[in-house]
Amino acid sequence: MNEVSRFYGGPGGLLATIGSALDAAGLDRATLRPADLAPVDEFHIRGRAASLEILEALALTSESQVLDLGSGLGGPARTLAELTGCTVTGVDLTAEFCEVATAFSDWTGLSERTRFLVRDATATGLPDATMDAALTVHVAMNISGKHALYAEAFRVLRPGGRFVAYDVLQGEGGAVHYPVPWANDSSTSFLATPEDMRELLPAAGFEVISEVDSSDESLVWFQQMRARIQRDGPPPVTFAAFLGDTFGQMAANQVANLAERRIRTVMYTCARPA
Repeated sequence: MNEVSRFYGGPGGLLATIGSALDAAGLDRATLRPADLAPVDEFHIRGRAASLEILEALALTSESQVLDLGSGLGGPARTLAELTGCTVTGVDLTAEFCEVATAFSDWTGLSERTRFLVRDATATGLPDATMDAALTVHVAMNISGKHALYAEAFRVLRPGGRFVAYDVLQGEGGAVHYPVPWANDSSTSFLATPEDMRELLPAAGFEVISEVDSSDESLVWFQQMRARIQRDGPPPVTFAAFLGDTFGQMAANQVANLAERRIRTVMYTCARPA
């Protein structure tokens, strides 16, 4: 896991880099809304649109206690908290991500509804059956022991609680083109297939409610992002803030991976039986 954390952690100074970029763009941190940060903190394919689909699938209320396993910079957590009034605990292995996520929540006025802990998503140390909902977004690709991740989600959920897993899966088109936004090479990339997921989730105890493949939409999303950047230039802050100079190659590879069906994006909505 240290290798994964190093990949995302970068050289440090991420918060200062992002803050400077926001200042240079004339964005007042005192009036930021979560959507303003989406180009950098919705660090998953299809961005905020996917977060809104997750929100709907989790069936949240203002009373819901939610766990985000592998919360990154906290984009989905803030989206859920802002739009439903729920309270979200995020856990992530990368300490700098938790630092930035905490600052972002402060900037957007959501500190009381979100918290971010440096923890292993497969062993959070949180109490049993205390969460109404849980999610994991583009995390399992870096975890070889996926059974532990889904078992942890099941453990922390109350009976009847919902769990959404939205991840990149291995497609039928062959080996992945690297680098990609989650790995420089195959040494830290562990993609499940859709068939694997159909076994892993029930094995953890979940009832699978739905399986939605968004691969075609994901390809269009990447193509539109690339065209928008070519036309208008990049947003003030993007994923390149922590992925560095290789982000352009990563994005190009993602277009090829999706177009050639080397990867798929799929969202599973599950429930812990009541």
